[in-house]
Amino acid sequence: MRAPAFITPNTLTVARILLIPIGVFTLFFDGGDNSKYQIISWCIYFVLGLTDIADGKWARQSNRVTALGAFLDPVADKALIGSAMISLSLLGRFPWWITFVILFREIGITVFRLLVIKDGVIPASKGGKLKTGFQSFGVGFFMLPLPASLDWFKYSFIAVAVALTISTGYDYLRTWYQKR
Repeated sequence: MRAPAFITPNTLTVARILLIPIGVFTLFFDGGDNSKYQIISWCIYFVLGLTDIADGKWARQSNRVTALGAFLDPVADKALIGSAMISLSLLGRFPWWITFVILFREIGITVFRLLVIKDGVIPASKGGKLKTGFQSFGVGFFMLPLPASLDWFKYSFIAVAVALTISTGYDYLRTWYQKR
């Protein structure tokens, strides 16, 4: 079954961005303490995260990779992860310092990519994709109503995400500088 012509990988990316507020709403629903809504919110963010995989794969397989898509896809990733981290931090369920470190890197690299776009779009690297996966799952563990006995796991997982966030940010800058 083929999608209608007006539905493209970029359409899926834009839809992902537009649906983020639903995930935020469910995080805050019932004061943010309702386990049922925490699980629903995690499911929404998980499905939106899966669209990240789907739109990229679809674009490559159908030869519909565009500069707009190469730019929008990481913006959608940052909006998704940023909305989750800020929401969880406001609810007191996620450390603010991690939110600041990750958002500083993500916004900084996005601005950097805009400033150097004349040199060509810098596509996401394999390390960047791994970083996004660790961030998504790591933040997702803070959404779920997990028992305190698993705190070590979620904090260890997010620590790897923070390390990947910093190292891939440095790698973007280093790669660009070497290509100049």
